[in-house]
Amino acid sequence: MELNVQKAEFIRSAAKREDFPRDTLPQVVFSGRSNVGKSSVINRLLNRKNLARVGSAPGKTTHINYFLIDEKLYLVDLPGYGYAKVSKTERARWGQLIETWFADTSLMTLGVMLVDIRHKPTADDCIMAEWFKASGKPFLIAANKQDKIKKSELIPNTQRIRETLGLPEETLVIPFSAEKGVGREELLEQIITHMA
Repeated sequence: MELNVQKAEFIRSAAKREDFPRDTLPQVVFSGRSNVGKSSVINRLLNRKNLARVGSAPGKTTHINYFLIDEKLYLVDLPGYGYAKVSKTERARWGQLIETWFADTSLMTLGVMLVDIRHKPTADDCIMAEWFKASGKPFLIAANKQDKIKKSELIPNTQRIRETLGLPEETLVIPFSAEKGVGREELLEQIITHMA
């Protein structure tokens, strides 16, 4: 199936269950910690400068943002998690919203979880991975900031991510660089494969 990623538009910000689109289009969901570069990865994937807003301060996405790609699929951007400078009530609200989204198993086609390839995944990352595993839907890991590590660190760091998150063997870990575009084609290929 062809997918013209240049044809991308912001559709809506969902603050509650009633706002989630429920047509038959596939939904590819992106999640990750507030400072993992989620907006940059989405922008790189779509070859756009600022479709997904890149905030100067992490934790700017407070709703679930929907982008329609080529009128064939939704790219779903979940609020970033694990950012300390947000009030407890706000964090709880995001958690509730994400939980509500995951509770509806009809929504997700493919999950893309972002982690920072330089560091061991956090406790929050582990919780997020459990949500993806529990969904029973396919998901993969995009290990961003690959341009910030040495070549010799690539395999051990990827292995550490796999072990820390307790990933099933079939779950892909794609080294990614929003900066340089490394991993973009592979990620796009996975998205297109799961659209069919």
